[in-house]
Amino acid sequence: MTLEHAILAIDGSDAVRVVTGAVPPNTKLAFVYALPAPTVFERLAVPSVRETPSPRQTFIREVAVYGSATSATEGFVKLASATLSAHERPGLQTELVLHRRDAVRWVRLELAHGLDTPGPQVWLEFSEIIGQGRQDEAPLDTGFSGQWKGRGLALVLDQAGAAVAGCYDRQGKLEGSVVGRVLHATGREPRTGVASSFIASLGEKGTVQVLRSTNGAPFKHYVGERGAPRPLPACNAPTAPTLGCDSVIHGIQFDFDSATLRPSSAAVLDSLHQGLAAARSARVVIEGHTSSEGEESYNRSLSQRRARAVVDELVRRGLAADRLTASGAGESRPIAPNDDEAGRSLNRRVEVRCQA
Repeated sequence: MTLEHAILAIDGSDAVRVVTGAVPPNTKLAFVYALPAPTVFERLAVPSVRETPSPRQTFIREVAVYGSATSATEGFVKLASATLSAHERPGLQTELVLHRRDAVRWVRLELAHGLDTPGPQVWLEFSEIIGQGRQDEAPLDTGFSGQWKGRGLALVLDQAGAAVAGCYDRQGKLEGSVVGRVLHATGREPRTGVASSFIASLGEKGTVQVLRSTNGAPFKHYVGERGAPRPLPACNAPTAPTLGCDSVIHGIQFDFDSATLRPSSAAVLDSLHQGLAAARSARVVIEGHTSSEGEESYNRSLSQRRARAVVDELVRRGLAADRLTASGAGESRPIAPNDDEAGRSLNRRVEVRCQA
Protein backbone atom coordinates (compact mmCIF):
# COMPACT_ATOMS: atom_id res chain seq x y z
CA MET A 1 0.00 0.00 0.00
CA THR A 2 1.56 3.28 -1.15
CA LEU A 3 0.72 6.96 -1.54
CA GLU A 4 -0.01 6.21 -5.19
CA HIS A 5 -2.76 3.82 -4.09
CA ALA A 6 -4.26 6.55 -1.88
CA ILE A 7 -4.34 8.93 -4.86
CA LEU A 8 -5.94 6.33 -7.14
CA ALA A 9 -8.83 5.95 -4.68
CA ILE A 10 -9.88 9.60 -5.17
CA ASP A 11 -8.56 10.46 -8.66
CA GLY A 12 -11.92 10.67 -10.44
CA SER A 13 -11.36 7.54 -12.54
CA ASP A 14 -13.68 4.57 -12.05
CA ALA A 15 -11.11 2.11 -13.43
CA VAL A 16 -10.59 -0.91 -11.19
CA ARG A 17 -7.01 -1.05 -9.90
CA VAL A 18 -5.06 -3.34 -7.56
CA VAL A 19 -4.44 -1.53 -4.24
CA THR A 20 -2.39 -4.16 -2.38
CA GLY A 21 0.16 -6.85 -2.93
CA ALA A 22 -0.65 -10.42 -1.93
CA VAL A 23 -2.47 -10.17 1.42
CA PRO A 24 -4.95 -12.22 3.48
CA PRO A 25 -8.52 -11.68 2.18
CA ASN A 26 -9.62 -10.14 5.52
CA THR A 27 -7.02 -7.34 5.29
CA LYS A 28 -8.08 -3.81 6.31
CA LEU A 29 -6.71 -0.66 4.64
CA ALA A 30 -6.97 2.98 5.71
CA PHE A 31 -6.12 6.20 3.84
CA VAL A 32 -6.30 9.65 5.47
CA TYR A 33 -6.85 12.78 3.36
CA ALA A 34 -6.56 16.44 4.39
CA LEU A 35 -9.25 18.62 2.85
CA PRO A 36 -8.52 22.25 1.86
CA ALA A 37 -11.44 23.61 3.92
CA PRO A 38 -14.32 22.38 6.12
CA THR A 39 -16.53 20.09 4.04
CA VAL A 40 -19.97 18.55 4.49
CA PHE A 41 -20.56 15.41 2.42
CA GLU A 42 -24.10 14.97 1.12
CA ARG A 43 -23.38 11.92 -1.02
CA LEU A 44 -20.72 9.20 -1.09
CA ALA A 45 -20.62 6.33 -3.57
CA VAL A 46 -18.41 3.65 -5.14
CA PRO A 47 -18.57 3.03 -8.92
CA SER A 48 -17.63 0.02 -11.03
CA VAL A 49 -17.79 -2.73 -8.43
CA ARG A 50 -16.74 -5.68 -10.54
CA GLU A 51 -14.51 -8.69 -10.31
CA THR A 52 -11.44 -9.12 -12.50
CA PRO A 53 -11.33 -12.52 -14.26
CA SER A 54 -8.41 -13.68 -12.12
CA PRO A 55 -8.48 -16.32 -9.39
CA ARG A 56 -6.16 -14.24 -7.18
CA GLN A 57 -7.79 -10.78 -7.39
CA THR A 58 -10.99 -9.60 -5.73
CA PHE A 59 -12.79 -6.29 -5.18
CA ILE A 60 -13.09 -4.69 -1.74
CA ARG A 61 -16.31 -5.64 0.12
CA GLU A 62 -16.55 -3.25 3.12
CA VAL A 63 -16.21 0.55 2.74
CA ALA A 64 -16.46 3.14 5.51
CA VAL A 65 -15.75 6.88 5.50
CA TYR A 66 -14.84 8.71 8.70
CA GLY A 67 -14.37 12.43 9.20
CA SER A 68 -12.64 14.67 11.73
CA ALA A 69 -12.69 18.40 12.40
CA THR A 70 -9.82 18.04 14.89
CA SER A 71 -6.73 16.51 13.30
CA ALA A 72 -5.44 13.75 11.03
CA THR A 73 -5.24 11.35 13.96
CA GLU A 74 -8.06 12.23 16.39
CA GLY A 75 -11.75 13.05 16.53
CA PHE A 76 -12.98 10.79 13.74
CA VAL A 77 -16.67 9.89 13.48
CA LYS A 78 -18.29 7.57 10.96
CA LEU A 79 -19.87 9.55 8.14
CA ALA A 80 -20.98 6.74 5.82
CA SER A 81 -20.56 3.03 5.09
CA ALA A 82 -21.61 0.23 2.75
CA THR A 83 -21.20 -3.47 2.09
CA LEU A 84 -20.49 -3.87 -1.61
CA SER A 85 -21.60 -6.52 -4.08
CA ALA A 86 -20.62 -6.87 -7.73
CA HIS A 87 -22.55 -4.70 -10.20
CA GLU A 88 -24.56 -6.42 -12.90
CA ARG A 89 -23.46 -4.03 -15.65
CA PRO A 90 -21.07 -1.12 -16.27
CA GLY A 91 -21.97 2.41 -15.26
CA LEU A 92 -23.54 1.60 -11.89
CA GLN A 93 -22.66 3.07 -8.49
CA THR A 94 -23.29 1.82 -4.96
CA GLU A 95 -24.48 4.56 -2.60
CA LEU A 96 -22.99 4.60 0.89
CA VAL A 97 -25.47 4.99 3.75
CA LEU A 98 -24.93 8.42 5.32
CA HIS A 99 -24.76 8.38 9.12
CA ARG A 100 -23.77 11.99 9.80
CA ARG A 101 -23.34 15.28 7.97
CA ASP A 102 -20.61 16.88 10.08
CA ALA A 103 -18.27 19.53 8.67
CA VAL A 104 -14.82 17.89 8.52
CA ARG A 105 -11.24 18.80 7.55
CA TRP A 106 -9.83 15.26 7.42
CA VAL A 107 -11.30 12.12 5.90
CA ARG A 108 -10.27 8.53 6.62
CA LEU A 109 -11.29 5.96 4.02
CA GLU A 110 -11.34 2.41 5.37
CA LEU A 111 -11.47 -0.59 3.02
CA ALA A 112 -11.75 -4.16 4.26
CA HIS A 113 -12.17 -7.76 3.10
CA GLY A 114 -12.74 -9.03 -0.42
CA LEU A 115 -15.88 -10.02 -2.28
CA ASP A 116 -14.36 -13.44 -2.91
CA THR A 117 -11.88 -15.42 -0.81
CA PRO A 118 -10.36 -17.95 -3.21
CA GLY A 119 -7.33 -18.68 -1.05
CA PRO A 120 -5.10 -17.53 1.81
CA GLN A 121 -3.57 -14.71 -0.29
CA VAL A 122 -5.34 -12.28 -2.66
CA TRP A 123 -4.71 -8.98 -4.42
CA LEU A 124 -7.43 -6.52 -3.32
CA GLU A 125 -8.93 -4.16 -5.92
CA PHE A 126 -10.84 -0.89 -5.73
CA SER A 127 -12.14 1.79 -8.08
CA GLU A 128 -12.69 5.10 -6.23
CA ILE A 129 -14.78 6.86 -3.63
CA ILE A 130 -17.03 9.60 -5.03
CA GLY A 131 -17.82 12.47 -2.67
CA GLN A 132 -20.24 15.33 -3.25
CA GLY A 133 -21.25 18.08 -0.88
CA ARG A 134 -20.46 21.63 0.27
CA GLN A 135 -17.01 23.03 1.01
CA ASP A 136 -16.13 26.35 2.60
CA GLU A 137 -13.94 28.75 0.65
CA ALA A 138 -10.27 28.22 1.52
CA PRO A 139 -8.06 31.32 2.01
CA LEU A 140 -5.49 32.06 -0.69
CA ASP A 141 -2.17 30.33 0.02
CA THR A 142 0.66 32.82 -0.64
CA GLY A 143 3.56 30.43 -0.02
CA PHE A 144 4.30 29.36 -3.60
CA SER A 145 7.55 31.35 -3.87
CA GLY A 146 10.83 29.51 -3.45
CA GLN A 147 12.88 26.53 -4.53
CA TRP A 148 12.08 22.85 -4.02
CA LYS A 149 14.02 19.68 -4.70
CA GLY A 150 13.13 16.02 -4.56
CA ARG A 151 13.40 12.75 -6.42
CA GLY A 152 12.44 13.60 -10.01
CA LEU A 153 11.56 17.17 -8.99
CA ALA A 154 13.40 20.47 -9.50
CA LEU A 155 11.11 23.46 -9.07
CA VAL A 156 11.61 27.24 -8.76
CA LEU A 157 8.52 29.45 -8.35
CA ASP A 158 7.59 33.08 -7.77
CA GLN A 159 4.10 34.14 -6.65
CA ALA A 160 2.39 37.53 -6.91
CA GLY A 161 -1.16 37.44 -5.59
CA ALA A 162 -2.93 34.54 -7.31
CA ALA A 163 -0.43 34.36 -10.20
CA VAL A 164 2.59 32.04 -10.21
CA ALA A 165 5.47 31.71 -12.68
CA GLY A 166 8.64 29.66 -12.58
CA CYS A 167 10.62 26.82 -14.04
CA TYR A 168 11.14 23.10 -13.63
CA ASP A 169 13.66 20.44 -14.61
CA ARG A 170 16.47 22.14 -16.53
CA GLN A 171 14.76 24.40 -19.05
CA GLY A 172 11.00 24.10 -18.60
CA LYS A 173 8.99 27.24 -17.87
CA LEU A 174 5.55 27.24 -16.26
CA GLU A 175 2.74 29.64 -15.43
CA GLY A 176 -0.32 29.11 -13.28
CA SER A 177 -2.72 30.43 -10.69
CA VAL A 178 -3.69 29.60 -7.13
CA VAL A 179 -7.20 29.15 -5.76
CA GLY A 180 -7.37 28.48 -2.06
CA ARG A 181 -4.53 26.11 -1.25
CA VAL A 182 -4.08 24.59 -4.72
CA LEU A 183 -1.85 25.68 -7.62
CA HIS A 184 -2.76 24.68 -11.18
CA ALA A 185 -0.04 25.32 -13.76
CA THR A 186 1.06 24.37 -17.26
CA GLY A 187 4.56 24.42 -18.69
CA ARG A 188 6.64 23.59 -21.72
CA GLU A 189 10.22 22.47 -22.28
CA PRO A 190 11.52 24.93 -24.94
CA ARG A 191 14.05 22.59 -26.52
CA THR A 192 11.67 19.70 -27.12
CA GLY A 193 8.28 21.43 -27.00
CA VAL A 194 7.02 18.77 -24.57
CA ALA A 195 4.21 20.12 -22.36
CA SER A 196 3.59 19.30 -18.70
CA SER A 197 0.63 19.95 -16.39
CA PHE A 198 0.96 20.47 -12.64
CA ILE A 199 -1.31 20.46 -9.60
CA ALA A 200 0.47 21.37 -6.37
CA SER A 201 -0.17 22.12 -2.72
CA LEU A 202 2.06 23.01 0.20
CA GLY A 203 2.50 20.63 3.09
CA GLU A 204 3.97 20.77 6.53
CA LYS A 205 7.46 22.24 6.99
CA GLY A 206 7.33 23.88 3.57
CA THR A 207 7.19 20.71 1.49
CA VAL A 208 5.40 20.73 -1.84
CA GLN A 209 3.15 17.92 -3.07
CA VAL A 210 2.96 17.79 -6.87
CA LEU A 211 0.88 15.82 -9.36
CA ARG A 212 2.47 16.06 -12.81
CA SER A 213 1.46 14.82 -16.24
CA THR A 214 4.05 15.04 -19.03
CA ASN A 215 3.10 14.85 -22.69
CA GLY A 216 -0.41 13.64 -21.81
CA ALA A 217 0.76 10.69 -19.71
CA PRO A 218 -1.02 9.71 -16.44
CA PHE A 219 -0.33 11.95 -13.46
CA LYS A 220 2.52 10.95 -11.16
CA HIS A 221 3.11 12.10 -7.60
CA TYR A 222 6.24 13.95 -6.45
CA VAL A 223 7.32 15.43 -3.13
CA GLY A 224 9.82 18.28 -2.80
CA GLU A 225 11.60 19.79 0.17
CA ARG A 226 12.63 23.43 0.32
CA GLY A 227 16.14 23.97 -1.01
CA ALA A 228 18.02 24.75 -4.20
CA PRO A 229 17.79 21.81 -6.65
CA ARG A 230 20.97 20.54 -8.32
CA PRO A 231 21.40 21.26 -11.12
CA LEU A 232 19.48 24.51 -10.71
CA PRO A 233 16.92 25.13 -13.49
CA ALA A 234 18.00 27.75 -16.00
CA CYS A 235 15.37 30.29 -14.93
CA ASN A 236 16.45 30.26 -11.28
CA ALA A 237 15.16 33.86 -10.96
CA PRO A 238 11.78 33.66 -12.73
CA THR A 239 10.08 36.72 -14.17
CA ALA A 240 7.51 38.22 -11.83
CA PRO A 241 4.20 36.49 -12.61
CA THR A 242 1.31 38.36 -14.17
CA LEU A 243 -2.06 37.40 -15.60
CA GLY A 244 -3.10 38.92 -18.89
CA CYS A 245 -2.53 38.34 -22.59
CA ASP A 246 -1.80 34.68 -23.44
CA SER A 247 -2.53 33.48 -19.90
CA VAL A 248 -4.03 30.03 -19.30
CA ILE A 249 -6.00 30.41 -16.06
CA HIS A 250 -7.29 27.59 -13.87
CA GLY A 251 -8.03 29.73 -10.84
CA ILE A 252 -11.36 31.13 -12.02
CA GLN A 253 -13.85 28.88 -10.27
CA PHE A 254 -17.58 28.43 -10.89
CA ASP A 255 -20.37 26.68 -9.05
CA PHE A 256 -20.97 23.14 -10.26
CA ASP A 257 -22.61 22.98 -13.69
CA SER A 258 -23.09 26.75 -13.59
CA ALA A 259 -21.70 30.07 -14.83
CA THR A 260 -21.92 31.60 -11.34
CA LEU A 261 -18.46 32.71 -10.20
CA ARG A 262 -17.29 31.58 -6.77
CA PRO A 263 -16.00 34.18 -4.28
CA SER A 264 -12.61 32.40 -4.30
CA SER A 265 -12.09 33.66 -7.87
CA ALA A 266 -11.86 37.30 -6.76
CA ALA A 267 -8.07 37.37 -6.35
CA VAL A 268 -7.51 35.84 -9.79
CA LEU A 269 -9.97 38.24 -11.43
CA ASP A 270 -8.27 41.17 -9.72
CA SER A 271 -4.87 40.06 -11.10
CA LEU A 272 -6.31 39.52 -14.57
CA HIS A 273 -7.94 42.95 -14.55
CA GLN A 274 -4.65 44.60 -13.58
CA GLY A 275 -2.75 42.76 -16.32
CA LEU A 276 -5.26 43.57 -19.05
CA ALA A 277 -5.63 47.20 -17.92
CA ALA A 278 -1.88 47.62 -18.50
CA ALA A 279 -1.90 45.81 -21.86
CA ARG A 280 -1.85 47.81 -25.09
CA SER A 281 -3.94 45.32 -27.03
CA ALA A 282 -7.08 46.80 -28.53
CA ARG A 283 -9.10 43.59 -28.39
CA VAL A 284 -9.20 40.77 -25.82
CA VAL A 285 -10.93 37.40 -26.25
CA ILE A 286 -11.87 35.54 -23.07
CA GLU A 287 -12.14 31.88 -24.06
CA GLY A 288 -13.83 29.29 -21.83
CA HIS A 289 -12.95 25.58 -21.83
CA THR A 290 -14.53 22.57 -20.10
CA SER A 291 -13.70 18.95 -19.36
CA SER A 292 -15.38 16.18 -21.39
CA GLU A 293 -18.10 15.29 -18.85
CA GLY A 294 -21.56 15.82 -20.34
CA GLU A 295 -22.72 16.37 -23.91
CA GLU A 296 -20.42 18.25 -26.26
CA SER A 297 -23.07 20.81 -27.26
CA TYR A 298 -23.94 21.50 -23.63
CA ASN A 299 -20.27 21.94 -22.69
CA ARG A 300 -19.78 24.45 -25.49
CA SER A 301 -22.77 26.44 -24.25
CA LEU A 302 -21.54 26.25 -20.65
CA SER A 303 -18.06 27.45 -21.61
CA GLN A 304 -19.60 30.37 -23.53
CA ARG A 305 -21.70 31.39 -20.51
CA ARG A 306 -18.69 31.13 -18.20
CA ALA A 307 -16.56 33.25 -20.53
CA ARG A 308 -19.35 35.83 -20.59
CA ALA A 309 -19.43 35.85 -16.77
CA VAL A 310 -15.68 36.59 -16.71
CA VAL A 311 -16.10 39.40 -19.25
CA ASP A 312 -18.90 40.92 -17.16
CA GLU A 313 -16.69 40.84 -14.06
CA LEU A 314 -13.78 42.51 -15.89
CA VAL A 315 -16.12 45.24 -17.14
CA ARG A 316 -17.43 45.71 -13.61
CA ARG A 317 -13.83 46.20 -12.48
CA GLY A 318 -13.29 48.95 -15.06
CA LEU A 319 -12.25 47.48 -18.43
CA ALA A 320 -14.00 48.87 -21.49
CA ALA A 321 -16.74 46.51 -22.68
CA ASP A 322 -15.92 47.11 -26.36
CA ARG A 323 -12.43 45.63 -25.83
CA LEU A 324 -13.73 42.29 -24.59
CA THR A 325 -15.30 39.32 -26.38
CA ALA A 326 -16.49 36.05 -24.82
CA SER A 327 -15.92 32.76 -26.65
CA GLY A 328 -16.70 29.17 -25.66
CA ALA A 329 -14.61 26.24 -26.92
CA GLY A 330 -16.26 23.59 -24.76
CA GLU A 331 -14.32 20.32 -24.54
CA SER A 332 -12.77 20.60 -28.02
CA ARG A 333 -9.20 21.51 -27.02
CA PRO A 334 -8.07 19.58 -23.92
CA ILE A 335 -4.59 20.23 -22.52
CA ALA A 336 -4.60 17.18 -20.22
CA PRO A 337 -6.19 13.71 -20.24
CA ASN A 338 -9.87 13.58 -19.30
CA ASP A 339 -9.40 10.14 -17.72
CA ASP A 340 -9.22 11.37 -14.12
CA GLU A 341 -10.15 14.40 -12.05
CA ALA A 342 -6.62 15.84 -12.06
CA GLY A 343 -6.70 16.10 -15.85
CA ARG A 344 -10.30 17.27 -15.99
CA SER A 345 -9.58 20.05 -13.49
CA LEU A 346 -6.83 21.36 -15.79
CA ASN A 347 -9.09 21.26 -18.85
CA ARG A 348 -11.62 23.47 -17.03
CA ARG A 349 -9.88 26.75 -17.72
CA VAL A 350 -10.02 30.25 -19.16
CA GLU A 351 -7.58 31.36 -21.84
CA VAL A 352 -6.88 35.00 -22.73
CA ARG A 353 -6.19 35.95 -26.36
CA CYS A 354 -5.12 39.49 -27.22
CA GLN A 355 -5.30 41.10 -30.64
CA ALA A 356 -3.58 44.27 -31.81
